[in-house]
Amino acid sequence: MNLFPENWSQVFALQTPLLELIARGAAMYFGIIVLMRLMPRRSGGELAMMDLIFALLIADAAAHALGSYTSVTDGIILVITIMACNYLINTLSYRVRFIERLVSAPPLQIIRDGQLLRRNMRRELLTEEELMSYLRQQGFDRVEEVKAAYVEGEGKITVISRKSGK
Repeated sequence: MNLFPENWSQVFALQTPLLELIARGAAMYFGIIVLMRLMPRRSGGELAMMDLIFALLIADAAAHALGSYTSVTDGIILVITIMACNYLINTLSYRVRFIERLVSAPPLQIIRDGQLLRRNMRRELLTEEELMSYLRQQGFDRVEEVKAAYVEGEGKITVISRKSGK
């Protein structure tokens, strides 16, 4: 039984060409952004889409670096690539409104003046029962008590009461 690898250079040697690693990391990052934008907002849970993508890709890249078929250096380069893509997208979406609209879904109104907007609810695959359950958790017994409700870009539901107290 060996406690240490016989050839340490294989642990750290670059096994995949550098540009291929960068291209793969960037392609996965941007590809997942596009696919996630096509999903209903609530699919990502409470995390913002960009945070979810970032966490998943970093975990995947790090896991492969811990495995036997990819070197630690390959994993580090993938992690750096994903971090750089995330930084680039965050910076661009802060400065360029068009980019921000591409990566962040705008709020979608699902209740207006106590009336359900069923078409928008269908777009988000949100049933009336799910919405009513959420409204009850927020202290509303009836839809008519709600001035407006929105599914936010990260999937949370925001409710504005007709009364100024909630």
